[in-house]
Amino acid sequence: MRVKGGTVTHARRKKVLKRAKGYFGSKHLLFKTAHEQVMHSMHYAYVSRRKIKSDYRKLWIVRINAAARNYDLSYSQLMHGIKLAGININRKMLSEMAITDEAGFKKIVDAAKKQLAK
Repeated sequence: MRVKGGTVTHARRKKVLKRAKGYFGSKHLLFKTAHEQVMHSMHYAYVSRRKIKSDYRKLWIVRINAAARNYDLSYSQLMHGIKLAGININRKMLSEMAITDEAGFKKIVDAAKKQLAK
């Protein structure tokens, strides 16, 4: 006696086609093309979730650099001075300070400049 997997196969294919809703052309109609596209889409989503992190870091660096240039320092000089001063602050918080708390950011810049002058 053979085992027929019709219901399982149908459910699996239905699940893939449901995920492929809205795709262009046969990618939302035919199982094979839909499955290929869904797999690619899932990979793109996975990669993009990681890429977002580097994109935010780039944004923070641009913001910090722009704020540091107002005090005649480059980004790299500022970060080096902060490290020498022993200030432990991440780029996200530093960029937020540059935008919202100019007085606090200036104190950090002054501490970095003092360390660089030594």
